[in-house]
Amino acid sequence: MTLKIHERLLLTGAAGGLGKQLRTRLKANCNILRLSDVAEFGAAEAGEEVMLADLGDARAVDVMVAGVDAIVHLGGISVDGPFAPILNANIVGLYNLYEAARRHSVKRVLFASSNHVMGFYTQGETIHADSPARPDSLYGLSKAFGEDLSRFYFDRYGIETVCIRIGSSFLEPRDRRMLATWLSYDDLHRLVTACLTTPVVGHSIIYGMSDNAVTWYDNSRARHIGYRPQDSSDIFRQAVYARTPEPDLKNPVARYQGGGFVVAGPYE
Repeated sequence: MTLKIHERLLLTGAAGGLGKQLRTRLKANCNILRLSDVAEFGAAEAGEEVMLADLGDARAVDVMVAGVDAIVHLGGISVDGPFAPILNANIVGLYNLYEAARRHSVKRVLFASSNHVMGFYTQGETIHADSPARPDSLYGLSKAFGEDLSRFYFDRYGIETVCIRIGSSFLEPRDRRMLATWLSYDDLHRLVTACLTTPVVGHSIIYGMSDNAVTWYDNSRARHIGYRPQDSSDIFRQAVYARTPEPDLKNPVARYQGGGFVVAGPYE
C-alpha cells in the first residue's frame, strides 16, 4: 500500500535509469514531486517541479532542498571511474545535500548506497548490515563514505537516513550474479515507500533486493523498515542459465560479490 504522507518530496538523479522509474511511481507518495539532476531532462509535468543542480555546487543544492519534507537521493555518479567526478558528485555533493537538509530542517533522507560497499565479500558468504565494509571500487568507497556521513548527521543533528544498498535493479536479471542481487522496479518502489512511511527509521542500512531464492544479503536487522518484496529473480533462472556459461571461480569477477567492479581501473 502506498501512503501519501508528504506534501513535497525531492528526487535527485531523476534523469537516471532508476530515477525515471521512480518519477512515475513516487507521484503516489506526495502531492508535489520535485525532480533534480545535473543536466536538462525535460519540462515538469502535472504535480512536478524541476530544479537542475550540480551536487558539487552548494548554493544550487541549498535551493534544491529548500521546502521539501523528505529526500530520495539517487543523484551522483553510479558507476566506477576516475576519482575527480566521484569526489565532486558522491562525496562533496553528499556533504552539500546533508548540510542543506540540516539548514532546512529536512528530517528524513533515503540514500541510494550500493552493494559495491561490500563487493569484496565472496559469493559464498551471507552478509548483514553490521558486516564491515569492503568496497570494491572508488565508486563503492564513495558510497561507504556516504553511509558514514549520513550516520554522523543522524547522531549529531537527528536527520534520519535509510541507506539502501541497491543490488541490481533492472527489468530482469542480466546474468547469474544478478539472480542474487536483482531488485525489481516495483520492489524498489515498495522499499522506498516503506522507508518514507515507517514512523521511526533512525539510521538504518537495508539491502535493496527482491525475494530471490539465492541471495548474499541478510536483511533481518532492518525488519523495522517494513519492506516486504513481492517479486523474485527465480522466474528468470532457467533462461539466465541457458544463455550464460558456468562461472570460472578462479576469475575474481565470478568469485566476489562485486562482479566486474572488483577488477575495474586503475583510471588515468
